[in-house]
Amino acid sequence: MGSKNFTEQVILGEIVSQQIERRLHIPVKRQLNLGGTLLAHQALTNGQIDLYPEYTGTAYMSMLHHFGVTDPAVVLEQVRAEYASSLRLKWLDPLGFNDSFAIAVPGATARRMHLATISEAEKTQHPWVLGSGYEFLERPDGFRALEQAYPAMQWSGAPKTMDLGLLYKALEQKQVEMVAGNTTDAALASGDLTVLRDDRRAFPPYQASIVVRYDSLNRVPGLEKALDELSGKIAEDAMRKMNEEVDVRHRSPADVAAQFLKSLP
Repeated sequence: MGSKNFTEQVILGEIVSQQIERRLHIPVKRQLNLGGTLLAHQALTNGQIDLYPEYTGTAYMSMLHHFGVTDPAVVLEQVRAEYASSLRLKWLDPLGFNDSFAIAVPGATARRMHLATISEAEKTQHPWVLGSGYEFLERPDGFRALEQAYPAMQWSGAPKTMDLGLLYKALEQKQVEMVAGNTTDAALASGDLTVLRDDRRAFPPYQASIVVRYDSLNRVPGLEKALDELSGKIAEDAMRKMNEEVDVRHRSPADVAAQFLKSLP
């Protein structure tokens, strides 16, 4: 079992590993925290790992080099078809949550200005002070996509870029009025924050799924069935809370994963 090198991936790696162990009663060797997308993908295609969690938008753009489609079903189907035909890798049904860019404002701001969507924030003609990570400015599916989908959005100036760990503190301290984070950020699990719905689909879908080698499925009886039991079971708010348990409350990913699996029917 592999994973990339951030909290959510390690938690998912543990959930999947423990699911296999409890359903099939075989040990799972963990190679979590492998690194970024390219390293995890290469480990999978080279057979160094059998499976790992990935996101549809990441595969669509970073691995397959496609752009311009933001319909979740279309992206999933294209990724699934191309991974199967050219890489002999199977995309299982999504786990149930989307880890895309998220535009968030303080709850008090959302209530005062009656905001539920990004287009409603655009209509205010308020010059927003936006805070974001560095990557949001550089990636084609980040700030550029936001401006293309919401061209009338007013900004006070260039976004204030900072480490992701500082984003929500800057919002709390009123250094910024709006942040571009991610839908499963731990900070969104608690506190008075409102994620504005991306009603024009500026950002591509990043549905989390398990990607597994076909030869691994053929080699291990019952593996696909055990993995399929996780499809649709991890809601966005559940993933946020698990990220919070690790990042904020400093619990181990293994313990958080075990607690989640116990909650399943």
